[in-house]
Amino acid sequence: AVYMCEVERHHPQVFQNQDKKSFSSLEDPLPAVVGVTYELCAGIVDKPDLSLEEIACEEVLEECGYRVAVTDLKRITSYRSGVGVTGSRQTLFYAEVTDQMRTGEGGGQPEEGELIEVVEIPLEDSMKFAYDETLPKTMGVIFSFTWFHNNIAPKLPKK
Repeated sequence: AVYMCEVERHHPQVFQNQDKKSFSSLEDPLPAVVGVTYELCAGIVDKPDLSLEEIACEEVLEECGYRVAVTDLKRITSYRSGVGVTGSRQTLFYAEVTDQMRTGEGGGQPEEGELIEVVEIPLEDSMKFAYDETLPKTMGVIFSFTWFHNNIAPKLPKK
């Protein structure tokens, strides 16, 4: 969706014509990187036999490579996203991970169209990252960084 918005911004004629053929033969396609965004680890709740926490743990393993127990999760809150389009409900969890919990590379499921790179942001750069408008990110990222900054960071030992 982010890529398509950028195509529309740079090549509005493609969408004015509503011609799929003109889109597939775009003379000056944008690089794929314009569709890449910073996002939280997430997944679709589509397994009725699993709790939200169990699904969250599966997603952390699949996307980030960390084995997190349900008991390691702290539920922060639920909120609506995409309110003008989907109105989906998202639940935010917090978990601390260590190198010892890393059991794989993560990266998601390429066969499902996932292209995931785990990115670590140093604590001292976190709020600058959250508000940097040149780095495309979801509102959930900004909210989670703000929550962490207000609730966890003050309790961490000072360097």
